Amino acid sequence: MKTVLTIAGFDPSGGAGILADIKTMSRFGCYGVAAVTSLTLQNTRGVFGAYHQTADAVTGQLKAIFDDLEVGAIKIGMLPTREVVEAVADSISSHPAPHIVLDPVIRSTSGFELVDEDALTAIIRRLFPLASVVTPNADEAGRITGLSVRDRPQMEQAARAIVAMGASSVLVTGGDLEGNFATDLLVDHAVVAYSRERVVPRQTHGTGWSFSSGLASLLVQGHTWRDSIPIAKEYVAKAIQGAPGLGSGRGPLNHFPEGFS
Repeated sequence: MKTVLTIAGFDPSGGAGILADIKTMSRFGCYGVAAVTSLTLQNTRGVFGAYHQTADAVTGQLKAIFDDLEVGAIKIGMLPTREVVEAVADSISSHPAPHIVLDPVIRSTSGFELVDEDALTAIIRRLFPLASVVTPNADEAGRITGLSVRDRPQMEQAARAIVAMGASSVLVTGGDLEGNFATDLLVDHAVVAYSRERVVPRQTHGTGWSFSSGLASLLVQGHTWRDSIPIAKEYVAKAIQGAPGLGSGRGPLNHFPEGFS
């Protein structure tokens, strides 16, 4: 069984963060381990606060994992402060993994700022060059580049700008944009679009987390990038369709959906 590490925040409601990552990794047959970067106060209705971990606490968690387990892939999510970013970058540089998926979580759907500007600058400088792929959604791509990202040409423009910042591959996800199809755009040495008919129910809490964790899990099992992306998209669509309808806000996915193989 392959081990996949998530470095991210903790969502006590289980819809996003490391709990969503671990469930997704388990669904793909991987053994998930985690280093917590922040304890967030959230549920299906929004994010209400966060208690960030110190750099030493994050470094200690990562050391315990790397000293004992062979990590085949790493998914990086919420990194709230510059000190935490530097700690993660130093640890990964000392213990490189074959696959690193960086999901630059910046702001919650409810509008809560999860990452400060110093941290975002450090993510670009330290982690973009280490990542196998960076997977921002349209809003995150816009925040990173300062560009408007509302359609496919703008997605490509933003992705190319992120590549110019040091990323080797960029996948801008378009699930939050308008239209009948959800289109993700991969830019590396070529440009490839991945489209699927949009699923639009209320239960979409943690879709980005689950997608990036699915990618990391598929990569560690030997799938290529271009094979992994449509599989991860299909998984998220099935997880949305099978959502259990929990909570009074934007509910969580069903991370073990029927009809997905």
